[in-house]
Amino acid sequence: MTWMLLVMLAGPGLLFALVSALFATPDETPRWRVAAARRLERLARRLRREHTDVPDPFAALRVQTRLGAVARHVLSLEYEPHTFALAERLIASQLAYDQLLAEACALAGVEVLPRAKGDPQERFREEVELASRGWSW
Repeated sequence: MTWMLLVMLAGPGLLFALVSALFATPDETPRWRVAAARRLERLARRLRREHTDVPDPFAALRVQTRLGAVARHVLSLEYEPHTFALAERLIASQLAYDQLLAEACALAGVEVLPRAKGDPQERFREEVELASRGWSW
């Protein structure tokens, strides 16, 4: 009889302790919750990666239009012999063109080799690689 009375009095307290262990206080988090959170975060990262690998077509379009504008600017400078500070303008324009080419190569997945600034061979190689991937400007 005393055991039954003890079970009746201690039973609800034990049940309450087990249920409250599932819902931990902010100071302590159960291990099963930590493991579930890690698995869910890993799944979320995997799902996010699949969606971020798609390149932005408008970024490519912006780079293509800028490449075309800078290329036309370089050509206009080359055909205008009486421009003030022609050499400096040509160098600055070609460096801007090279920088845009490097950005286009990054978008298209073309490797940019480490060369000196303004290297015409590297510039030609990048232009050919981009043209082979369908880029035009």
